[in-house]
Amino acid sequence: MKRFYLIGFAVLLSFDTLAQISFKMTGSHALPVQASLAWLLRLAAEPWLYGAIVGYIGAFFTWMTLLKHAPIGPAFAASHLEVVSVLLLSIPIFGEHVTRIQGLGAVLIVAGIFCLARSEGDAPVA
Repeated sequence: MKRFYLIGFAVLLSFDTLAQISFKMTGSHALPVQASLAWLLRLAAEPWLYGAIVGYIGAFFTWMTLLKHAPIGPAFAASHLEVVSVLLLSIPIFGEHVTRIQGLGAVLIVAGIFCLARSEGDAPVA
């Protein structure tokens, strides 16, 4: 079952990260924003838009599957790991610079998820 969780959360993280990165890329390539049919058609022709859609749909179905089996506390926390993965991928993809406070926040997110997972593993089975 542990392998199921690890694979499941890795898939969820991948879909969530794909969705967030694709959404950012779509927004960047769709500039300038205009209230026109031409802009909507330009947006519809943007392949990153479809990456975002695939990411969101994949994340939804993966999350629903995980919720059937995984403990809710660690599952909910782990579902937010994309904050860290997107932060890290934004460095090479978008040329972002990570501040110390962002780095500390990422470390705290991972530490919190680790603590929740450990405490769930130590909990007595009812």
